[in-house]
Amino acid sequence: MQNPIVRVLPLLGVPHLDRLFDYRVSEADDLDAQPGTKVRVRFSGRLVDAVVIERRKRSDHTGELKPIERVISPEIVMPPSMWQLAQLLADHYAGVRSDILRSAIPSRHASAEAAGLFGGGKPWEDLYGSLTPTEDLHKASLEAARATMGDYVHGPAFLSAVLDAKSPRASLVAPPGSDVATIAAAVAAATAWNTSGSALIIVPNQKEVDRVCKALREFVSAAQIITLTAAEGPSARYRRYLSILHGQAKIVVGTRSAALAPLKNLQLIALLGESDDSLVDPRAPYMHARFIAKLRSEVEGTALLVAGVHRSAEVQQWIAEGHVHPLRPTVEAQHAAMPWIRGLGETEHQREVEIHNPGARIPSIGFQTIRQALDNGHPTLVQVPRRGYAPALACAACRHPARCRHCNGPLELPGSQDAAPPRCRWCGRSAGQFRCSECGNRTLRMQVIGQDRTVEELGRAFPGIPIVASGGQRVMASVPHKPSVIVATPGAEPHVDGDLYGAALILDPWMPLGREDLRSGEHALRQWMEAAALVRPREEGGAVVIAGDASLPVIQQLIRWDPTGAATRELSLRAEAEFPPAVTMAAIDGSQVAVDQLLECWERPEAAELLGPVELPAGIRLPAGMEKLGAQEARRQARRLIVRIPHDQAHLLGPSLKQAQSVRSTMKGAQPLRVVIDPVRIG
Repeated sequence: MQNPIVRVLPLLGVPHLDRLFDYRVSEADDLDAQPGTKVRVRFSGRLVDAVVIERRKRSDHTGELKPIERVISPEIVMPPSMWQLAQLLADHYAGVRSDILRSAIPSRHASAEAAGLFGGGKPWEDLYGSLTPTEDLHKASLEAARATMGDYVHGPAFLSAVLDAKSPRASLVAPPGSDVATIAAAVAAATAWNTSGSALIIVPNQKEVDRVCKALREFVSAAQIITLTAAEGPSARYRRYLSILHGQAKIVVGTRSAALAPLKNLQLIALLGESDDSLVDPRAPYMHARFIAKLRSEVEGTALLVAGVHRSAEVQQWIAEGHVHPLRPTVEAQHAAMPWIRGLGETEHQREVEIHNPGARIPSIGFQTIRQALDNGHPTLVQVPRRGYAPALACAACRHPARCRHCNGPLELPGSQDAAPPRCRWCGRSAGQFRCSECGNRTLRMQVIGQDRTVEELGRAFPGIPIVASGGQRVMASVPHKPSVIVATPGAEPHVDGDLYGAALILDPWMPLGREDLRSGEHALRQWMEAAALVRPREEGGAVVIAGDASLPVIQQLIRWDPTGAATRELSLRAEAEFPPAVTMAAIDGSQVAVDQLLECWERPEAAELLGPVELPAGIRLPAGMEKLGAQEARRQARRLIVRIPHDQAHLLGPSLKQAQSVRSTMKGAQPLRVVIDPVRIG
């Protein structure tokens, strides 16, 4: 054997063991133990999985080397490009490389390997099962891509660069009525049919995966689309992963876990809904698919298309730095697609009408808009920020929040007041006879009205009209085009089959705006724009009403439909306040002892600024391992330390924290700790 030594990375997830170890290879495993394969090794007395990184002639270790136990599979499941990305991501997110590889590489299933590739191993082009000639599909996909991108300034130039195997990076902001799933599908299909490259489409959730796949099936067959989501079982996921590895897959659609899918000759990465929190991995090292897509585009030289009706401050910063170019709709396309968008108090007549209906949750103009859309034969969308019936209650006398006597959790009404008594949202116990702890009053009022209560109110207001709820466990993908009222929570808005809504009503805008969150205004505007984008143009009677003060800046951005200006203003405000993405932040969560241990081991960059530690903010889950102390005791001990560093020195933060984590994990009595770079919620 020319190279009898293998250098492997054990998949342990321990910071101080995130390094390579040498083992011997037997002659029987010589051909199978290649770089990128998974093997079983004995480590510290137990068998663990490991990934072969390289083969060597000799080892730097002076002692005797242990042999590998066996090769799990001869399949090379980690190509060199994935290893390079894993190292870069670990440095950026202060994470462990084995955690990244374990999330990217599915577990091996022998039955999936035995089944082989799809279609008996046919190439991607031959998997198409229709009688339509593939030449027609080449032409149809190209024409559809040119038609969709032709409505955007510099859109045709971006498409040409993608088809010429160049690496343009762009942020596309779509006007109302546009379906970004259709745009991404057309560009991806044109890339797959008209070039030798492949395309990856990343979306926030299963509903969007289904929409993209439906749009793709106009140009390709279902057998030519590989989906990677949590809905697939382990065997199916591994077989699809093998199809991607062997180059059989040219179009892959998936959620955040698909961001590292090892497509061969990757030419295009399309990211939809880039500011959705679902794109953040809840497991260490808490990576965001948006950053993975940008990094992969830069490292592998692929095109990047970030598409949506809204733009985040992070993407706006990429544009300001010249990494990404904006694609905006033409003036004609924007004007033709816009519905009427109104807030409250815009005109003197509106103010006079609302004076006679003070405190009404659904304004008069909202009822008028719904009636007009129903009379015209169109469905109407009503967006409410919370599901349930009455998810927050308070004392009717003193307005003090109603709390559970057992766990101090918030009380809610699960249904109609006559049907069920209040119960705790945390422990589920019935509150029985309520008595306010502040004033002794025994009556309750609804602080927040949920989706189910809204359905009741609208059912009484529009008798004989179907009222449909979409949200929680009952998310609808689409609804028929007929007079109806659809009450949906943000992100659960169904599309209208082959058409658009006649009107949309956005209720309780104060709730998302009132969240104690850095991104509350940005998230609220995204939710409202995604709902308004489902409404037909004003020339066809389309109208959107938001039940909030029209003079508020964020509502004005919706009325003017100015996602670019909103993102620019948000970025400037963040820069003035020194908040992300103008600066890079790290949130260090754990007990005071654990935080002190990390600070003791950390060689802090000079520009890094420490804020805190303070109590862990409410609503943020505890670091793994702290729950052993009990819920109340762990919450009492939990602390959060914020580290802030200028954006141009962000490359120093991750590696230094990663090194500190490695040193700290070797200390005796090291307590649970969590390090999150660029957290979604800061406090």
